[in-house]
Amino acid sequence: MKRVGAKNTPVFRIVVADGRSPRDGKFIEEIGTYHPLKQGDNFNIKLDRAQYWISKGAQPSETVASFIKKAVKAVPAAA
Repeated sequence: MKRVGAKNTPVFRIVVADGRSPRDGKFIEEIGTYHPLKQGDNFNIKLDRAQYWISKGAQPSETVASFIKKAVKAVPAAA
């Protein structure tokens, strides 16, 4: 996650990045956002892109993994 936003009002961009890159440095692709101070639905994520990168070997952080898990539950299963 890459931090953006003003002082005391954090906003994070959920990104795919090389593990050797700094937190706010170079990234491969932006796949979502997270607003920690917002109540309720405070994140959005491109689930298809997240699953694509995980299939290619990407390892999500614990926080991003929990967002993916919540997003999968929110999407109704195709019949």
